Amino acid sequence: MKPSPSAKDQALWGGRFAAAPDQLVQDYTKSVQYDWRLWRADIFGSLAHARMLREIGVLTVSEFRAIERGLREIFAEIEAGVFQWDAAREDVHMNIEAALTAKTPAGAKLHTGRSRNDQVATDLRLWVKNSIAADGDAIRALQRALVALARKYQQVILPGYTHLQRAQPVYFAHHLLAYVEMLARDAGRLADCQRRADVLPLGAGALAGSTIPLRRERVAKLLGFAAVTPNSLDAVSDRDFIVEYAAASALLAVHLSRLAEDLVLWSSAEFNFIRIGDAFTTGSSLMPQKKNPDVAELARGKAGRVIGNLVALLTLVKGLPMSYNRDLQEDKERLFDTVDTVRATLTVLAAMLGDTRVNAAACARAVADPLLLATDVADWLVNQGVPFRRAHEVVGKAVAISEQRRVPLDKLPLTVWKKLHPACNASLKKIFNVSAALDRRQMTGAPGRQQVAAQLRRWEKILP
Repeated sequence: MKPSPSAKDQALWGGRFAAAPDQLVQDYTKSVQYDWRLWRADIFGSLAHARMLREIGVLTVSEFRAIERGLREIFAEIEAGVFQWDAAREDVHMNIEAALTAKTPAGAKLHTGRSRNDQVATDLRLWVKNSIAADGDAIRALQRALVALARKYQQVILPGYTHLQRAQPVYFAHHLLAYVEMLARDAGRLADCQRRADVLPLGAGALAGSTIPLRRERVAKLLGFAAVTPNSLDAVSDRDFIVEYAAASALLAVHLSRLAEDLVLWSSAEFNFIRIGDAFTTGSSLMPQKKNPDVAELARGKAGRVIGNLVALLTLVKGLPMSYNRDLQEDKERLFDTVDTVRATLTVLAAMLGDTRVNAAACARAVADPLLLATDVADWLVNQGVPFRRAHEVVGKAVAISEQRRVPLDKLPLTVWKKLHPACNASLKKIFNVSAALDRRQMTGAPGRQQVAAQLRRWEKILP
């Protein structure tokens, strides 16, 4: 026979059930092992709710003070690591409420006008808002690391690539600043998500509000929310802000993966453009000569994990009927894992970049390939009045001849160029100068010397 609920359990859960939940059910449904992380938000939300209940007369002054004192004591206990989480209490909310009720009988009044449905929605929104603020700090730290490395090696030129084939020369700084721009968009998406999370659901109750004259706008002001939810059904069932957060984080993780991929390639012997410090690489258990970019590889791999969390959340909510359903308990582990994974990746990449050196000599050798300036030759012909498609054909034929003769493109005799097109003259040879080629790129967004210097100054001003 299943044990009967204790008086304390009945006070928390109500008198509907004649037997306590089966142990299998308790083990299957408990969430305190991970949702304890919401404890700060839960206590702040309860303090604001209690103050509002006092203001509308549900709580007396002495009851409110007892609740406030009890919650602050619980806060201190959790912060000190001495609070005893009870799996039988199922979740963070019931644990804190049970502890409060043990401290003061007034704790039994705290849940007036609210449900765990609107309570957890409030906790999650508070938690996400704070998390996004911390993410912004981590993104800016990585941006600063990228800008600092770009500034340090501002004069280094390396090949830019398309299809992983050498294409045209760019400054190393210009390449890194591309990631700074990506991260800025990521920060903007997270800020947009934060604005949509900034709505208070507390007061929606289980799904239909309350007959008690709750002052929702007052609670919103106390908790720093910009507004209150206008629809009680949507308030308790909405997890768009978590899905949106996961989506923005997934794209951020993809950008970090792309950065990591470049670092992996550049640190290989085939490229040898950079050398990552020993503190951020590992050796081989078998091959003593190996120095592996494991940190970058893990950053690349963890993007799949974050993308998986997004897919799991979308799958979770796609078939739910209105309004709250217990399925939504599954949102938290995916949310927490996304936050932990992305934040850790941002932090370790920023530190690793600070311990990375550029092999300028290897970059110079790679960028000395005259084929990188083939497009510049075509542009030069256009400036001589040759239609671009014809210029493209001329340079393409010149490249084929240089390969056949095994002569670098810049060493091809002028007579060959003149046979390909009469517009070719001795000035064409001046095109094969990498620094001059980059100096010619002065339009906004181009990798020219002045433009790159201006963008570095811009980001150093934005990211002091």
